Amino acid sequence: MYNGALVQRGSLTLRFTVCLSALVLVPWPTAQGDEPLQLPPIEVTERYDSLIGIGDSATEGTVGPEQIESRPLLRPGEVLETVPGVIVTQHSGAGKANQFFLRGFNLDHGTDFATSVAGIPVNFPTHAHGQGYTDLNFVIPEIVRGVDYRKGPYYADEGDFSAAGAAHVEYADSLPRNLVQFTGGSFDYYRGLLAGSTALAAGRVLGALEIFDEDGPWDNPDDYRRYNGVLRYSRGDVLNGFNMTAMGYSGDWNATDQIPRRAVDSGLIGRFGALDESDGGHTHRYSASGEWRRSTADSATHVHGYFIDYGLNLFSNFTFFLDDPVNGDQFEQEDRRQVYGVSAHHSWFPTWGGLDIENTVGLQIRYDDIGSVGLFNTRERRRLETTRKDRVGQVSVSPYLQNRTRWLPKFRTVAGLRGDFYDFDVSSADPRNSGTASDGLASPKLGLIFGPWFDTEYYINLGYGFHSNDGRGTTITVDPKSGEPVEPVDPLVRAEGFDVGLRTALVPDLDSTVSFWLLDLDSELLFIGDAGTTEAGRPSRRYGVEWTNYYRPLPWLTFDADFSFAKARFTDDDPAGDRIPGAIETVIAAGVTIDDLKGFFGGLRVRYFGPRPLIEDDRVRSASTTLLNADVGYKLREDLRLRVEIFNLLDSEDSDIEYFYPSRLSGEPAAGVDDIHFHPVEPRSARVTLSLSF
Repeated sequence: MYNGALVQRGSLTLRFTVCLSALVLVPWPTAQGDEPLQLPPIEVTERYDSLIGIGDSATEGTVGPEQIESRPLLRPGEVLETVPGVIVTQHSGAGKANQFFLRGFNLDHGTDFATSVAGIPVNFPTHAHGQGYTDLNFVIPEIVRGVDYRKGPYYADEGDFSAAGAAHVEYADSLPRNLVQFTGGSFDYYRGLLAGSTALAAGRVLGALEIFDEDGPWDNPDDYRRYNGVLRYSRGDVLNGFNMTAMGYSGDWNATDQIPRRAVDSGLIGRFGALDESDGGHTHRYSASGEWRRSTADSATHVHGYFIDYGLNLFSNFTFFLDDPVNGDQFEQEDRRQVYGVSAHHSWFPTWGGLDIENTVGLQIRYDDIGSVGLFNTRERRRLETTRKDRVGQVSVSPYLQNRTRWLPKFRTVAGLRGDFYDFDVSSADPRNSGTASDGLASPKLGLIFGPWFDTEYYINLGYGFHSNDGRGTTITVDPKSGEPVEPVDPLVRAEGFDVGLRTALVPDLDSTVSFWLLDLDSELLFIGDAGTTEAGRPSRRYGVEWTNYYRPLPWLTFDADFSFAKARFTDDDPAGDRIPGAIETVIAAGVTIDDLKGFFGGLRVRYFGPRPLIEDDRVRSASTTLLNADVGYKLREDLRLRVEIFNLLDSEDSDIEYFYPSRLSGEPAAGVDDIHFHPVEPRSARVTLSLSF
C-alpha cells in the first residue's frame, strides 16, 4: 500500500492512496472529524504507468487485472513478466520454483528479487535448494487484482532480497461474477477452476479452487499434479477494514532437468529426453494471514500478520556420474519449516511551516523455524548417504522510518532509514557446523522528485539494500563433503543503488518511463544448496537502461513495449575474467492486445531473452531465446467465453536456460566433460479454455 503522495490541484491538496489495483483520492486536510472525506475508488485495470505526481521513482508501477488476463501464461510464475524487464524461465520440472532474471542478474530462484502474494512473503531464506527460493506455483491468476512492482533498493519498507526489485501480488476481495473454467491442451494439459464471491455478515467471502494436471512435452512425462485453494473474508475498503485469508497448495511432479548438449548431439537422448528419469519432487505450502487497516484525516495504520507451513523434497541430478560413477549423482534436498511474521506501519500527516509532510514508522518481524533442512545422496529417490542435515532458527527484526515532504509545488523528497537485525541459530548433525551468528545493517534511502512539467516528472533515487546469506553458511567451519576447513560467510551482504529517470504522458494515450540505473554488491557470496557448502563470491557492479511504453490509441486496442539493457561485471582483479556467469544483458518484450472488438479479444506477444556469458572470461555464451505467443477468444454469450492460446507460435528450438559446467556420462573420463547444459523451451502447443460466469 502506497499512502500519501501529495499533489496540488489549485487550492485543493489531494492525497493519493495506491493499494495495488485501486487508486483512492482523498481530499486532505480539509476533511472534518475522525473519518477522511473520500471519493469513489478509481480502479486500475491495466498497466498503470502514469503515476505522475504519485510515484517515487521511474521504475515502480502497478499492473491491473485486465493486463494479466490478456496475457497467455505458460506457467503461473509468468504473472511476474508483467513487470518490465523480468524474465521467468524453468530449468527443471514444472513443479519446481522458476528461474528469474532482471537488471543484469541471474536471480536463480529469487535471491535479489522480493515477492509477496496477498501480503505474505514468498522468498524463503536458508532454503534447502537456494537462498530466497520463490515458488509461485500456488498463484491463481484469475483472482489477482494487481501487481505492484518496484526496482532498486530505494524503499524503506522493502527489505531482504529486494536489491534488484520487488513485486507484490495482491488477491481480490471479491469478483465481479462467479467463474467456472476448464482448460485442455497439448501434452495432456488439464486445468479446472472454480472461483466466486458473495456477501456474508456485512462483508465479502471469496473462494477459489484449482485442480491441475500436465505431462509436458518431455519423453519422461512431468505428470505434474497441483491442488490449490484460496478462501478470503473481508470487510471495509482499502482505507478502513480487514481481511483474513487462508491458502493451500500441494504439488507432485517428475522432472527433466537441464541436459548436456553432447548427449543430444550424439543421439543418446532426444531434445526432450532425460538422463535421470527419477528426478522430481513434491511440495506443499499452507498459510493463514490477517490484515487490518484504519485511516482518519490525520493518520493511517496498517497491521498484517501471517503464518506459513511449508515442505519440499526435491530430487535432482545435474552432473550424472561425475561424483559417483556407480550410483550416479542424484541428490535430495529436504526443507520443512514454519514461518511466523508480522508487519505494521503508522503514518501521520502534519503541516510544518506550511509544508505538506507525511511521516511513517514501521516494523517488520519474521521468524523461520526450520525444523529440517537437509542434503542427501540418493539413487532413484532412495537415500544412500546424508551430506548434511540441520535445524535452523532465523529471526529478523526490521524497523524503518520514512518522510515525504513537498518543499515546492514542483519539488518533493522521500527520505527513509531502515534497520535490519538478524540472528541465526544452527544445530547441525555435524557439531563442527553448529553455532550462532548475528548481524545488522542500517540502510538509508533518498528520492528527489521534480515536476511535473509538460506532463513529465523526473526522479533521482539512491539508497542501500542487502540480501541475507543462508544461515548455515554463517556458522560453517568444514565442508560437509570433503571435510576441508572453510570460512563462514557474512550474514548480510550490502547493496548500493542509484537511479535517474523520468515518467511522461506528454504524447496522448502513451505512458513512457526511462531509467538509467546502477547497482553495486559488496559480495555475491552464496550458500550452494546443491553442495551443502558456501562459495566465495566477488564484488560486482551492474548498470543499464530501461525504457517502458504503454499505448492505448483506442478503447479496444493496446500496445506495450519494454526494452531493458544491462552490463554486469565483477569489480575486482581476477585472471578468470570479469563477466558474471548468467548475467542477463538484453530483454525486449512487446505485445498488442484487442479487447472486445465485436465480441472478439486476443493478442500477440513477443519476448526476446538475449545471449549471456556463461563463464567469467566470456569465451562461452548462451544463445538468445525468442518466443512468440498468441491468443484469440470470442464471447459466445455475455456469460460464456471461448479462448485459444498458442505458445511458441513459431515452434522455436531455443533454450529456456543454459549453463556451462562439467558433467560425466557413462564411459566418459573421470574428470568429466565441460559442456553447455540446457533446458529447451517447450515446442508449439495450444490450450483451449471455456469460461462460464454467473
